[in-house]
Amino acid sequence: MVAATAVSLDALARFGHALSDPTRARILLSLGESPAYPADLAESLGVSRQSMSNHLGCLRGCGLVVAVPEGRRTRYKLADSAIAHALRDLHDLVLVTDPACCCADGSC
Repeated sequence: MVAATAVSLDALARFGHALSDPTRARILLSLGESPAYPADLAESLGVSRQSMSNHLGCLRGCGLVVAVPEGRRTRYKLADSAIAHALRDLHDLVLVTDPACCCADGSC
């Protein structure tokens, strides 16, 4: 049971790391709608292709997205449909916060 809990906590930590960056969060939300090619994601989210490549590498490393080769191109999709469900639930969550408690720049 301890090993399973450690694996679950590691998965949660990876998910949290992925969501800690607004661009990665936007990528995940976009891929929750439909799979996409990196260049199309970069254009729709207004980031450079290099930045998109770096973010997708991070998301692959976290186990949240997978690359699907299609000829000379690679399409990205969420690794599991449950991720899209979790993202929607988190996105719909409304938190009551104390502005004095948390920093607007996320440095807390």
